[in-house]
Amino acid sequence: MAGIDQTIEDLADEFALLPDWEERISYVIELARALAPLSDEERNEENRIRGCASRVWLVSEKHADEPEKLFFRGDSDAHLVRGEVALLLRIFSGRTPADILSVEPQAVFERLGLKEALTMQRSNGLFSMMKRIQDEARAA
Repeated sequence: MAGIDQTIEDLADEFALLPDWEERISYVIELARALAPLSDEERNEENRIRGCASRVWLVSEKHADEPEKLFFRGDSDAHLVRGEVALLLRIFSGRTPADILSVEPQAVFERLGLKEALTMQRSNGLFSMMKRIQDEARAA
């Protein structure tokens, strides 16, 4: 697995190939299609992320074979937000807490060029998801 900074750069390169915000949004929605859904049991209040306009759930777990890393799974009831979840999982899942905490959420957002593509409400939701991921890393 590439380092977290390299993964962000790879995503930035992918977004740079897309000429406008509409195509970037379409790409994010396409990422959503590959995201495995959470079970009904996992779509609970404990896993729900506050601050998102849509309903979003995030599950944090450790794997016995890599106990030093955090793995995330997530889901949403909205296609675009589901794509945002997929994007964040690609960056943060399978990383150590130190790696996760080394990333400045605002910098990721700007590096990927999503600032002009997302409404303020969607941006707030994305930051809420990143905050939850970093809170999980702090607690680990």
